Amino acid sequence: MDILDEFTNYLRVERGCLENTVKAYETDIKKYTEFLSVHGIDVCNASQHDVHNFVASIVSLAPSSRARIISSLRTFYKFLLSEDRIKKMPLDNIESPKMKRPLPFVLSVEEMERLIDSAEPITCITLRDRAMLETLYAAGLRISELLSLRLSDVFLSENLLMARGKGGKERIVPIGNPARYYIERYLRDSRPILKKGKRTEYLFLSVRGNHLSRMGFWKILRRYIVISGIDKKITPHTFRHSFATHLLEGGADLRIVQELLGHSDIQTTEIYTHIDRERLKEAIRVYHPRG
Repeated sequence: MDILDEFTNYLRVERGCLENTVKAYETDIKKYTEFLSVHGIDVCNASQHDVHNFVASIVSLAPSSRARIISSLRTFYKFLLSEDRIKKMPLDNIESPKMKRPLPFVLSVEEMERLIDSAEPITCITLRDRAMLETLYAAGLRISELLSLRLSDVFLSENLLMARGKGGKERIVPIGNPARYYIERYLRDSRPILKKGKRTEYLFLSVRGNHLSRMGFWKILRRYIVISGIDKKITPHTFRHSFATHLLEGGADLRIVQELLGHSDIQTTEIYTHIDRERLKEAIRVYHPRG
């Protein structure tokens, strides 16, 4: 357990992992160490054969769960290697389950415009909502990044935002004129009313003048989904997926999209090129006489 504590501290301090990520690693490694302890094996003395036996014991789990656990084990043993607790990596010949990664769901440009335009007529509340929807789509933000925006993160004179992504990583994201316009109007005509005299640096506020929560945003989004009449499964992340896909469809470079999304690995961004290809194939199937 001392080693596990050291590992979780390493994840928090050196790798800057969020607490939910740390907990997921901790759960996976506990499952593994409990398996070893039943067989009287210390984690630092486990052989490749022992790891194979553990992987065989979780074969009934979903491929995604097994892949996550094996990934956790790799990270754990790399940590033990770096700390000279072990001399050899016992996972070298162990492969993760092959999985077909599901394509993210996206809206068309027209559907996205209809959803954003549904925040009408303009009132104190709908002005805030329109500013949030415009910003979410314009910058490809995660919902956590949108709701954590502070006044000091907004540089409207330069059409820029400072987003804080996973692990607290910061990135500068440009926004278009529509998002800038509605943020400016919100700051001038809506936020002072919503603030109700409270002192807060958060950009987007609830009707009680507090920091808007994820659940609060979900309720707002559901309202506009109904108003727009779009009968599809839309989540806050749909805005981010649509942002990336529409950029690539418009000819943007994959590396630029990677930087805008804040992905550390370009393979994560490449999933959007698959969406683009599938849409092209669908166009052939539907519109070509020999499709």
